[in-house]
Amino acid sequence: QVQLVESGGGLVQAGGSLRLSCAVSGSMYSINDMGWYRQTAGKQRELVATITTRGTTNYADSVKGRFTIARDNAKKTVYLQMNSLKPEDTAIYYCNAEIKEYYFTAAYGHWGRGTQVTVSS
Repeated sequence: QVQLVESGGGLVQAGGSLRLSCAVSGSMYSINDMGWYRQTAGKQRELVATITTRGTTNYADSVKGRFTIARDNAKKTVYLQMNSLKPEDTAIYYCNAEIKEYYFTAAYGHWGRGTQVTVSS
């Protein structure tokens, strides 16, 4: 069974940095796009950043210039380097990966359980 496990969240002061990691494990044929999303209480989950297998990235306007997404295909891991953090970045951050479990199946999105990021002012 495919599993995504996030790590690296925590408490940081405004202006600080954190690096999130998400490792994918289990039996699968391939991993397509990977990404990070975040959610705060009472709000919908929102896109933070995505990255394709070839490294093409996409960012939410609110994090452009501050966050960097990267992936290591050999390690089946996606990272999110977060710099110049702001209190409004406080949220639960979720990892997502589009995974083909077999060569003949479509790719489906899988989610991790999330990691809390808290930025104090």
